[in-house]
Amino acid sequence: MSPIEIVLISAVLLVVLAALALLWTRWRRRHDLRGTFGPEYDRVVAEQDSRSAAERELRQRERRHAELTLTPLSETSRVRYAAAWADVQTRFVDAPGAAVGDADELLTRLIAELGYPTGDYDEQVAQLSVDHARTLGRYREAHEIHLANERGEASTEQLRQAVMHYRALFAELLGEDPVPTATPTEQASTPTEASTR
Repeated sequence: MSPIEIVLISAVLLVVLAALALLWTRWRRRHDLRGTFGPEYDRVVAEQDSRSAAERELRQRERRHAELTLTPLSETSRVRYAAAWADVQTRFVDAPGAAVGDADELLTRLIAELGYPTGDYDEQVAQLSVDHARTLGRYREAHEIHLANERGEASTEQLRQAVMHYRALFAELLGEDPVPTATPTEQASTPTEASTR
């Protein structure tokens, strides 16, 4: 083989390797974004003009999210929010519309205390999507029902669904179900993880 052929073959190999590295990098970024954002990834892709525009938007969300100062709740706050949520659920029986409004307001206060933005709904949802994408769709649905309720267009069943959807994100943010379904007696009779080791 002549030196020119060796140079040409080497150049072609370098171009192929560079293309493979670029494809791998893109695949890895896409995989990471899908892992982080879950169903939110597909929603943003459907909304944007292209997949690359959607991925750019999601990466921007991650950058803005990294600038937030998120603070964990104190135990006192956790207990206070759980009690307030139990009150929302209790009031639902007599005033479902008001309870949904209260649930939206309570969740907004919790989000703010954790350090997420709350002034602009779209920005709030964008920031929540980085850590809470799995329950974000339910939050969006609950918020839409809340807005329909304010216009007098929500049925009692829709209001019930809204409370359940709010509860999903509320529990995730709180780190526990705000109103456990088991009674204290059932909880006492259930072996704890520590006792089964």
